[in-house]
Amino acid sequence: MSSLLPRPRLLVLSLGGTITMTTAPDGGIAPTLGAAELVAAVPGLAEVADIEARSPMKVGSASLTLENIAAVAGEIRAGFAAGMDGAVVIQGTDTIEETAFALDLLVPGERPVVVVGAMRGPQQPGADGPANLLAAALVAASDAARGLGTLVVLNDEIHAARFVRKAHTALTSAFVSDMAGPLGLVAEGRVRLLTRLARPALAFDPGTAPLPPVALIKIAMGDDGRLLRAVPDLGYAGLVIEGAGAGHVPGALAPLVGEVAARLPVALASRTLAGPVFARTYGYPGSEIDLLARGVLSAGLLTGVKARLLLTLALAAGADRAALAQALAAYE
Repeated sequence: MSSLLPRPRLLVLSLGGTITMTTAPDGGIAPTLGAAELVAAVPGLAEVADIEARSPMKVGSASLTLENIAAVAGEIRAGFAAGMDGAVVIQGTDTIEETAFALDLLVPGERPVVVVGAMRGPQQPGADGPANLLAAALVAASDAARGLGTLVVLNDEIHAARFVRKAHTALTSAFVSDMAGPLGLVAEGRVRLLTRLARPALAFDPGTAPLPPVALIKIAMGDDGRLLRAVPDLGYAGLVIEGAGAGHVPGALAPLVGEVAARLPVALASRTLAGPVFARTYGYPGSEIDLLARGVLSAGLLTGVKARLLLTLALAAGADRAALAQALAAYE
């Protein structure tokens, strides 16, 4: 009787991005390759797992929508129900941090989901796509990654969805996790988890209805509030404000923020992209104490783009103000 363990089964879904792009007739590069072509081009990948490769889309990641990612989450959940041990989602790096966090909210359970891309196209010198894809597959097939939710793997580093962000336009080391650092790395073909992160017990099912629109506004010096004032009348169901520093807006805008918060849910993040929104330090008009007292919800450690995703999915699932506050509090 054979003592060999069954090989892991991985679902690989390609959405496009630089990792799939080849030279376009009109100049530049554009997405052309599919999941099967990418998988076939990586030496050693076939030894990692039995892979089912699909290509639901071929677009630059700036063109992806949350509806697209919700559909991808549905494919992953169906794959897991059919016995897949993990999933790899290939896409462009521009919105990887958003896709990863959305999937973390949409795909519950223990099985790993890994989002991966590349900073250089396959025809460029030093193309990083094959190495990134191999590392991602190793992580998705690893028992060590179970229970960590959705992860991002690039440059041999393993990042948690809630912390990772793209911090450079060009370098292969573009992805960072400011507040926690990478959870681990892949070296010598081995997944090395250096720390484990407790995953909030959140999972949203947005259903089939259209997702509610949520606006995102970054506050800058001298902002006169015209965009803030317009948000409720433009049909938005919620708003995320990226405030300065620990969560601040110009004092003159504070009453307006309160008026908007009385009409729709408003979450407060920091435009600094690292560190929490404060709750009890600054007390001047437009400070975090003032804004929270006016009904604004704290986004905690979430960046503005991730707070927007959580607000959207929670509202789609029917969350009221109390439930929204509780969901956001999971990331404080």
